[in-house]
Amino acid sequence: MRLTLQYERKMKFHWQEVESLGINYGQVANNLPPPNRVLDLLHALRLTKARIYDTNPQVLTAFANSNIEIIVTVENEMLATLTDPSQALQWVSTHIKPYFPPPTSPNRGRKRGFHRRRHHAGLIPRARHGQHPLGSSPARLGSADHGLHAEFASRSPGLVPAVSRPFSSRAEPNNAPAASILGGYESPLLDQRVPVFRVQGRPNNISLDYALFDPNPGVVDPYTNLHYDNMMYAQVDAVIFAMARMGYGGLEVRVSETGWPSQGDPNETGATVDNAAIYNGNLLRRQMRNEGTPLRPGMRLEVYLFALFNEDMKPGPTSERNYGLLQPDGTMVYNVGLSGLN
Repeated sequence: MRLTLQYERKMKFHWQEVESLGINYGQVANNLPPPNRVLDLLHALRLTKARIYDTNPQVLTAFANSNIEIIVTVENEMLATLTDPSQALQWVSTHIKPYFPPPTSPNRGRKRGFHRRRHHAGLIPRARHGQHPLGSSPARLGSADHGLHAEFASRSPGLVPAVSRPFSSRAEPNNAPAASILGGYESPLLDQRVPVFRVQGRPNNISLDYALFDPNPGVVDPYTNLHYDNMMYAQVDAVIFAMARMGYGGLEVRVSETGWPSQGDPNETGATVDNAAIYNGNLLRRQMRNEGTPLRPGMRLEVYLFALFNEDMKPGPTSERNYGLLQPDGTMVYNVGLSGLN
């Protein structure tokens, strides 16, 4: 992704290109702008990667001939149906293939990724043997490039990545075969990392500076002697260590969602505009440097911010409706220095 921005706190930084940053475009709201206007906003922000939580045809139509790399989601209610390869092929032909750019388009090579939010056991045997359309070749889809992604159900690991257990016992039986499939297709594992949840769960035991990427003494993993100065990197490395224990240490891990709420209920520790601006501003600065985690310092960590908009119809606590960088009218909730909308 190419992102040009300025971030101003005590100093002004001029950002050049960030290739490892995308944004989540949620739509659980009744007041969002139409997709073509959203596309204009992404262009203004110099963002070229986005992730949606369905296969909304209005969004895909608007984005079809743009330069946006988009990850679409197979809805949970469709997973059982898609265990049948013929049904899956029909789904791909109907929901995905019509929106690929034509062969002469300059955007023909832009990636379109399939994303499954949860696993379904019936998908695994067929996909492992290359018998499932969601893992089919680009030629079969009529596409220049595509990816297969899976998001594992995980919990917030502890502060010692080498021995943390990020996956619940309920989730683990499907994780190893799913990881095998991802490895076979050279596709990444998507992992949600929202440090504010850990702060809210243990406000007396977790340093807010550590969660916000602000200066702090950090934590040393006694098993590896790796030093962590922020929670998100420690959480990502905990997942990498867990995958290595299953035999899939080479699998790339990407952060599918991370962000900070700008507003919350009284019991939601840390959910403020200032903290949201600090977290996302510090994260953008690290993305500018194309950083990797301490375990993989030479591998750029790809991250998708959550989220583009505040979404007024999301259920749950107040924070759930206040993760957006933007209000539905396109104005900034807070300024992290995205130059296109200053």
